[in-house]
Amino acid sequence: MQAYHLERFETIDGIALREQNEPSPNPTQIVVRVRATSLNRRDAMILDKSYALPAKPDIIPLSDGAGEVVAVGRDVTRFKIGDRVTGSYFARWRDGRFSRDVVDQLGCTLDGMLTEYALLDEQWAVHVPEHLSWEEAATLTCAGVTAWNSVIETGEAKPGQTVLTLGSGGVSIFAIQFAKLAGCRVVATTSRDSKAAKLRELGADYVINHSTNPRWGEEVRELGGADLVVETVGLETIEQSIVAATLHGQIILLITKNPRKRALEISGDVYSRSLATIRRVFVGSRACLESMNQAVATNRLRPVIDRVFPFTQAREAYQYFLQGDVFGKVVILGA
Repeated sequence: MQAYHLERFETIDGIALREQNEPSPNPTQIVVRVRATSLNRRDAMILDKSYALPAKPDIIPLSDGAGEVVAVGRDVTRFKIGDRVTGSYFARWRDGRFSRDVVDQLGCTLDGMLTEYALLDEQWAVHVPEHLSWEEAATLTCAGVTAWNSVIETGEAKPGQTVLTLGSGGVSIFAIQFAKLAGCRVVATTSRDSKAAKLRELGADYVINHSTNPRWGEEVRELGGADLVVETVGLETIEQSIVAATLHGQIILLITKNPRKRALEISGDVYSRSLATIRRVFVGSRACLESMNQAVATNRLRPVIDRVFPFTQAREAYQYFLQGDVFGKVVILGA
């Protein structure tokens, strides 16, 4: 079979395609024929060694992927051959609060999904909604769960509340979709007017161009403020997010690293005018993924895909993703 490995970090040239033996399951494992995978910001951070959790040398990358079960171990009870599945980002985190003993991640400390056949413990996988294509099913594990956790589980968005999202990356787009499922009003920001119409088509009620209006937080406040901010940028935008939040709003802060700016800075003037709560989420558990998939299936929600690459062009997919001008998910087809 064919599988990609990160032979070297800090360069796309270090993503190497190799031939190796097809895996065989032990009693509690399943073998998945991977039909599609997708990229997340953390995959770029793993590649450039800026990710908080050091990756295992020679790892098979990518947490997100979907495929069909083609072999099962003799003790497997959760799946059968032919089932459509995806992996869980934190493979060992089933439910409850996060702890350090469940830190292992697919595509980082555990081999991931950018391979023809993936070997997973049966506890590391979940079924995917039947209405989704392989490409759509491959987008759920990281960005989808992060958005679901931010908006629904930790954010506890309620009908009639206002949710603010930033940009048009995978998490932000999923956050818009989940906020609308929850009956919320959505305000979205973007740097390009050309993306505004797409954000409105997804359900955004208001779209603000943050490039032409650097004080966009005030504009959100004029619209009534945001009860929940899904803050996917962090260092450069946290003050405006606080300005945008209602007095007792919540800010789910997801990304804090930036090579040009090391500190999370909030001026005393901005902080003193707010009682907003800043919270942190880190993707989510298997139970969170299963809850999200149930909602996706019930509402027949479809993830947004920006571009699809063939398996042989994984490096080109990384390069396209790294240039940053995407709307939705970047997907790589299976071998």
